[in-house]
Amino acid sequence: MAPTSPKLPSGHLGNLSLEQSAVLAEFKEELKKEGAYETEKHSDAMLLRFLRARNFVLAKSKLMWINDQKWRVEFGVDDLYENFQYPEKAEVTKLYPRFCHKVDRDGRPLCIEAFGKIDAPKLFALTTVDRQLKALVVELETILRDRLRICSEVAGRRIDTTCTVIDVKGVPLSLFWSMKDHLQALLAVSQDHYPEVVGKVLIINSPWAFAVIWSFLKGRLAEATVARIAILGTDYKDELLKHIPADSLPKYLGGTCECEGGCAMSDAGPWAGKVRIGLPSYTASPTETKLPEKTEEA
Repeated sequence: MAPTSPKLPSGHLGNLSLEQSAVLAEFKEELKKEGAYETEKHSDAMLLRFLRARNFVLAKSKLMWINDQKWRVEFGVDDLYENFQYPEKAEVTKLYPRFCHKVDRDGRPLCIEAFGKIDAPKLFALTTVDRQLKALVVELETILRDRLRICSEVAGRRIDTTCTVIDVKGVPLSLFWSMKDHLQALLAVSQDHYPEVVGKVLIINSPWAFAVIWSFLKGRLAEATVARIAILGTDYKDELLKHIPADSLPKYLGGTCECEGGCAMSDAGPWAGKVRIGLPSYTASPTETKLPEKTEEA
């Protein structure tokens, strides 16, 4: 089935009210005065993410934007996007599957996260919280700079959000509490620096314990984000397929896709072969590629 062409919600390029257009223009002028806006670097779509995140309240949006610009310099975001190496990606993905894979029915990048498969002790014996945070930032940058742009070109219209499926099958409370600080750090980065990227979140296979987890997470999410989340439980397949074509969905989630070598490492989608994924040279043999020591912060 071909992707649909839903009308862009209010506050997006192509659907701005006169008042919103005026706030956007004023936002640019205010940021120029602060030396925090460059015409060639900062698109209207980017500015609008921050305005929507703060309900077009100029002072709050300005504060959020300036804090983000400072953080980007301090965290070295541009350098990470260009140079971050992630040789442990394949092994990390076995312990914590989190990846982009094809598109949903609206042509948006489909992001899949199997939280229920996390093996926290093995994960953090292999990598570090810092490197996981950097890997997340690189993926979010890749979504904004590359995946959304390519999806828009293929669809012939603006695509500026993602669709995410989170599988929480078998998540025990003990795992959640052991990962709580890590999850809070990831959520903080996503909300403070990459607002309005998520268009829809579908949570599947939620066990009884998820109610406790959800009550904790819900209070730390923006209201607009909570409104985009649907909890589907274990009988999710029919509802999931309303949003995602079967051939985009891995077979283990009820779809028909079986990528060679596994969907999680395939990077399948319209962007295939066109984006950096932080892996070492494909010509390097496994013995030539050393994983970073846990003490390294690279």
